[in-house]
Amino acid sequence: MIVVTGATGNIGRPLTRALAEAGEQVTAVSRHAAAVPDGVRHVVGDLAEPAGLKPALAGAKSLFLLLSGDLHAAGANPADIIGEAASCGVRRVVLLSTLGVVTRPFGTTRIAMRALEDTLRQSGLEWAILRPGGFASNALWWAESVRAQQVVAAPFGDVGVPIIDPADIAAVATACLLDDRHTGRAYELTGPEVITPRQQAAAIAAALGSPVRFHELTRDEAKAAMTQSMPAELADDTLDILGSPSPAELRVSPDVQQVLGRAPRPFADWATRNVAAFR
Repeated sequence: MIVVTGATGNIGRPLTRALAEAGEQVTAVSRHAAAVPDGVRHVVGDLAEPAGLKPALAGAKSLFLLLSGDLHAAGANPADIIGEAASCGVRRVVLLSTLGVVTRPFGTTRIAMRALEDTLRQSGLEWAILRPGGFASNALWWAESVRAQQVVAAPFGDVGVPIIDPADIAAVATACLLDDRHTGRAYELTGPEVITPRQQAAAIAAALGSPVRFHELTRDEAKAAMTQSMPAELADDTLDILGSPSPAELRVSPDVQQVLGRAPRPFADWATRNVAAFR
């Protein structure tokens, strides 16, 4: 059995579906009751209380570990989840980390994630680590304003990074959970090209078949919006990257191609598949 945390999110949903379609027994874990694919067991669980995950982890061979935003905050101890998994007999953990542990290793949230990576490496379990950059699905933050006003509002309109489709992250995670060849590997995951927020707005407009205006936010305006759903330090780290990406953060990684045997999907593909959110 494979346990998927964050199973109702943009990565967890396609990952759960792919594993089920591959014939695996899957337990989907989320904070709230949710619909899951036929044949998938659903367990309500809070990663902030690792001991409460025992019903989900019992009998599992592998775990996909995706941390919610509050587990990046001060005082959180997600390393306990790895210990709980080991005590329940889990043999393999695939951890969703972040590219920032490589490109900006000294930020507070990056230090914490690097420590979690180290805990996993030293756990005695089989492991793989996924380090994505920015997500294409972050464009869903704009869905309400596009529906209501045909506007995308974002900071740093002409500064781009190679954002990745969460479905590609899920596909790489599937490979790492099912194929021993990926054990002990850390993969940097990006999209196929650097794309700016203004260009993303244009791609959404093309998918809709109607105009979408771009409005540039100040950094303070963007941070105020972001801190409604994530810790302030994580928002600052994210804005640092978006506003002034380093050469390493602009690099298009070959790792998706290496794992999947195909190029990562461009943002326009993501926008077309998710256009209903913007209508």
